[in-house]
Amino acid sequence: MGPLLALTSAVLYGIVDFTGGLLSRRAHFAAVTLLGQIGGLLLATTAALLLPADSVRPVDLLWGALSGVGSGAAMHFLNRGLSHGAMSVVVPVSAVTGVGLSVVCGVLLGDRPTALAWLGIVLSVPALWMVCGGGTDGGGGVPDGLLASAGVALQYIALAQAGASSGLWPVAAGRVAAVLVLLPSAARHPRRLRLPPGRAVQAVLVGAGAALALILYLLAAQRQLLAVAVVLASLYPALPVILGLALLHERLNPKQVVGLLGAGIATVLLSLG
Repeated sequence: MGPLLALTSAVLYGIVDFTGGLLSRRAHFAAVTLLGQIGGLLLATTAALLLPADSVRPVDLLWGALSGVGSGAAMHFLNRGLSHGAMSVVVPVSAVTGVGLSVVCGVLLGDRPTALAWLGIVLSVPALWMVCGGGTDGGGGVPDGLLASAGVALQYIALAQAGASSGLWPVAAGRVAAVLVLLPSAARHPRRLRLPPGRAVQAVLVGAGAALALILYLLAAQRQLLAVAVVLASLYPALPVILGLALLHERLNPKQVVGLLGAGIATVLLSLG
């Protein structure tokens, strides 16, 4: 059940990155990010109310809030990078580096992946990079990708420390923290937040989708090793490539084909491990 939840989280994250990236090219990335976190807060709070928790401990809410700081930072820098068209640079850097940081921290915290899981982890890193084109786009975005990857790692590691007894409240606490982190920057440039109603609704829905993906990741992390849950959930870059192929009539280069095959093999190894 854990691998399925993590893979479903990856699918949702892939859809969110694809739609959020397109939206960030049509509206200011700061508005897309802030409204997205507000949408995530609405969905996470509703889900937490519908699924009662056994006991909500303050320490779990603090872990959730710390995760939210990572989420807010990750989406800010990711959307900023995607807004100027460096998708093939920002996405692989943020995904691969985020996976690496999370796996290392998971092992330091006591994870002991099996040999098959280690093989899948090792295979997933170059596979993710190749899926996104190997970072060959000269449009820049490496600094944004690195900053986003630190946020991704913090988001995953901190949320996994929250106890299952707190239900989904750590995710809701994280959305509150993310909104608070993003508000000062948005307040300095209020004009950036003025979006047409249609695009504002799209930004809210994108953020709600990201919150749902994070909820699925939390449920997966409670059922399996952190390192495995992180890697499976981080296979999301494959989906924007597939969506670009199907919807934007893009073509796969040989490197991306090899990367997709590698990601598929890594998924099987991690699931078996």
